[in-house]
Amino acid sequence: MRKTIQSLMKHLFIYVFLLFSLKAMAQNPDFKGKKLHLYLLVGQSNMAGRGEVTEADRTPHPRIWMLNKESQWVPAVAPMHFDKPFAGVGPGFEFAKIMAEADTTVMIGLIPAAAGGSPIDVWQTGGYHDQTKSYPYDDAIRRTKAALPAGTLKGILWHQGEGDSKPELVGSYTQKLESLIGRFRKELSARNVPFVVGTLGDFFAANNPEAKNINDQLRNLPQKVKRTACAEATGLTDKGDKTHFDTPSARELGRRYAEAFKKIAR
Repeated sequence: MRKTIQSLMKHLFIYVFLLFSLKAMAQNPDFKGKKLHLYLLVGQSNMAGRGEVTEADRTPHPRIWMLNKESQWVPAVAPMHFDKPFAGVGPGFEFAKIMAEADTTVMIGLIPAAAGGSPIDVWQTGGYHDQTKSYPYDDAIRRTKAALPAGTLKGILWHQGEGDSKPELVGSYTQKLESLIGRFRKELSARNVPFVVGTLGDFFAANNPEAKNINDQLRNLPQKVKRTACAEATGLTDKGDKTHFDTPSARELGRRYAEAFKKIAR
């Protein structure tokens, strides 16, 4: 009986050891001795992505990883975000491909943390977003801190403003965005990390007059806040809903984010 108990305990120990080993491997895959260049993806639905996912979007890149919902590193594929069941193709993956091509000696680590439909007011400590049942800012900080042991935060990409394209909100947008950038940089101990914003689509602005004001504020941000840049969405097309970029446009937006980022990165 005693030997049976000892044998069971031994097997239980081995099982627990293997379980934790597999979990550790999932969280810390083989990055071939390279540190990750980390990029935080934040904002609302057009950063999360709503474009139709194709086979190309499901094909991993050998040097691009993403932090999944469980905060584990996995090969990056679309959809990256999990804010809503219909998350799709956004600008993040294409941005990462451009950055990976720019420096073939590094690995890219994406931190998806956008929340579809979120106004900028919930992007603060304790801010709750009912649509996604989440705390967008707190979750972004938590996920980034979970990712930092694997690499260095190189940039923050922000696409948001549709939710603030209202007469009663548009006037205070720049002030709130400046405050948000300051909080991110302070809390993540990244005082000079580049912060890139993107303008709202022409198709959205055409039907929402206040969105043009938001776009003007986004374009003027680099004059107000150091180490910021603006990626233009001019000429891109929607998926038919007058709100979200279609897949080709989401990819093109990612390329534009990369070009804007390169201008302020060093």
